[in-house]
Amino acid sequence: MEKNTGQTVLREFNITLPATLADISPLRAGDAVFLNGTVFTGREGLYNMIFEKKKEPPVDLKSLGGATINASPTVRETKPGVYHVPSITGTASFRFAKYMREFLKRYNIRFLIGKGGMSSEVYKTCFKPNGAIYLTTVGYGMGAIYGRGILGVKDVAWKDELGLAQAIWVLEVQNFGPFIVECDAHGEGLFERLNDEVNKSFLKLYEGLPNYAMKRMGEITSPREEIL
Repeated sequence: MEKNTGQTVLREFNITLPATLADISPLRAGDAVFLNGTVFTGREGLYNMIFEKKKEPPVDLKSLGGATINASPTVRETKPGVYHVPSITGTASFRFAKYMREFLKRYNIRFLIGKGGMSSEVYKTCFKPNGAIYLTTVGYGMGAIYGRGILGVKDVAWKDELGLAQAIWVLEVQNFGPFIVECDAHGEGLFERLNDEVNKSFLKLYEGLPNYAMKRMGEITSPREEIL
């Protein structure tokens, strides 16, 4: 679905998990995505347990639909074994980049959700070969909005070992989003593309300016070096 917002067109996709390559191939960097199905959480604890301590999770991650979010949900136990998740906020995924090649392949990940993005090298060498998409959360203060898309907790793993924040939470979601495609199936990154466009315009601001009358030893005076 496309929405005309005046000068730009925002494309929205509502995807049911598990997603096929045919489902994700139309996605382009900058599109908005909503997910339906099952999403599991993962932070430092998950990657440390799997790749450093060489332990497999007690839940079968490969069977969960291929979507994960680098996040700690806000969890309230309403009664023993019953949980309510009113809010969830993404964390920076670049910290886990060294695990991506094996993680995406081993657990058939189609969507990895987090805050911000990763390098173009990670997208080209890890995401693109595995047919995976990186989705970024939209700004700050969206935790409660994302929480509206969480219908309930289907399972939880490593809660005793890692604690509530680092445990694997298996969430049932509907209209979970909006998330923005930061890296599409072709390995193209939104932020890198926008940075290039901003830098080209930004350089014009320096045109005609005189050189610094005084500068500290070793200070960068080239606007190109400074912004790139």
